Amino acid sequence: MWRTPLALSEDLQALVSIFASRANAELVRLQRDREIQRLTETLELRVRERTAELQKLNAELDSFAYTVSHDLKSPLRSIDGFTRLIEEQMGDRLNADEREMFDRVLSSTARMGSLISALLALARVSQAPLERQSVDLSALVRSILAERLVESPQRAVVCDITDGLTAQCDPQLARIALENLLGNALKYSRDQAHTVIEFGRVQTGDDGTPRFFVRDNGVGFNMAYATKLFQPFQRLHMVNEFEGTGIGLATVRRIVERHGGTITACSAPGEGATFSFTLGDAPSA
Repeated sequence: MWRTPLALSEDLQALVSIFASRANAELVRLQRDREIQRLTETLELRVRERTAELQKLNAELDSFAYTVSHDLKSPLRSIDGFTRLIEEQMGDRLNADEREMFDRVLSSTARMGSLISALLALARVSQAPLERQSVDLSALVRSILAERLVESPQRAVVCDITDGLTAQCDPQLARIALENLLGNALKYSRDQAHTVIEFGRVQTGDDGTPRFFVRDNGVGFNMAYATKLFQPFQRLHMVNEFEGTGIGLATVRRIVERHGGTITACSAPGEGATFSFTLGDAPSA
């Protein structure tokens, strides 16, 4: 048409108009696709940068927590030691009220020592290298329960453990996680006439990752407060009811997430509790 001008009929002009509109629409779509692709690439870059920043910050916080907790142990030991020494030297000169105050100081130092030890354990879990291998979780659970039940031979405990459950995970970290879960199960079910502790595997999810569970028939908890469970120093029961530091489940969550897995809890007051978790079960997790 630019070489030889044509006199357009109405039909030809309509066809050219339709073609021009379609060509314009395709060009606009292509422009939008390129803009979306550019924004996506920019977003992915920002997400990677932000993730790297968060990982670095978490590592620094773990290192800080470890250093502070480690440094606090020395002055705490001094406080505890000198308090005991003064109490021994005072001997019979202490009246009942003064002896009670000394006992409170020693009880507080013991409590603080437990918290510091728990913080150190949480920091070590975060910093320790992850070495995956095939681990027989069923045998590990039996070993842990056998060790714990030796401490309480008078308890009637039924252990229902599914045989042959294995996972690709770090054996040391898996043991720490299971020790915390089984320790809680035994602790919160100690008032039951007959304690039942279960370990098994629930139906595998769509991604093929096995999900394991630890279940007890203890006091349970209100699911309205379940969000506090896996946060450090958060407890759903009073210290005078059940001892503890509030670090155990936070440690379990950190171990599970380091394996690329997830952990959930299900319970009701007086109906026991079930903690289910995955361990990624893949070297690339």
